[in-house]
Amino acid sequence: MDTKIIQKATDMYLTLGFKSVTMDDIASEMGISKKTIYQHFENKNSLVEAVTMNLFETISCGIDAILTMGKNPIEELFVIKDFVLKNLKNESTSPIYQLQKYYPQIHKTLMSRQFDKMGDCVLVNLKKGMEQNLFRDDINVELIARFYFAGMTSIKDAELFNPIQFSTKEVQEAYLEYHLRGICTSKGVAILEQLIKNNNQ
Repeated sequence: MDTKIIQKATDMYLTLGFKSVTMDDIASEMGISKKTIYQHFENKNSLVEAVTMNLFETISCGIDAILTMGKNPIEELFVIKDFVLKNLKNESTSPIYQLQKYYPQIHKTLMSRQFDKMGDCVLVNLKKGMEQNLFRDDINVELIARFYFAGMTSIKDAELFNPIQFSTKEVQEAYLEYHLRGICTSKGVAILEQLIKNNNQ
């Protein structure tokens, strides 16, 4: 039952927002009593935490699988971006921003785990790109990895990037292109532009 509750809550939180969805809403959607949910999760805070960490693990495992596909580092970032967007839904509810605003401690824990995971992935990606002559060999990988993480975190701010004005997909794609154009060699830029062209077809 834990898994079913988490799955339903995840779907509703990502679609409607962490703030908007109540325990009553989840119980009603599942056709169970609110009391049943409280037998598995002490309160909404504990359910939000379970949903957040479960989603983090799902995305982390998916990224690990993508990293074994042997794609070049530019294409790899595009595939990861598409995978994350699919799992977070391309909605205008800004779930991460709501998490930060209404559940700051859970958000802080998530950011720490994301930094550990994403930091390692980006470092490997940057080094691989340099080895393949797709990324410039004069970049400071530790610094660029932090720039990338900071940017990925900031673009989830709904006040800076109003989801009604800018779709999540639009913002993610523009940021990824911005990041890659700053570090790509001419060989890398050619691959990047082909990927953008293919995505726009």
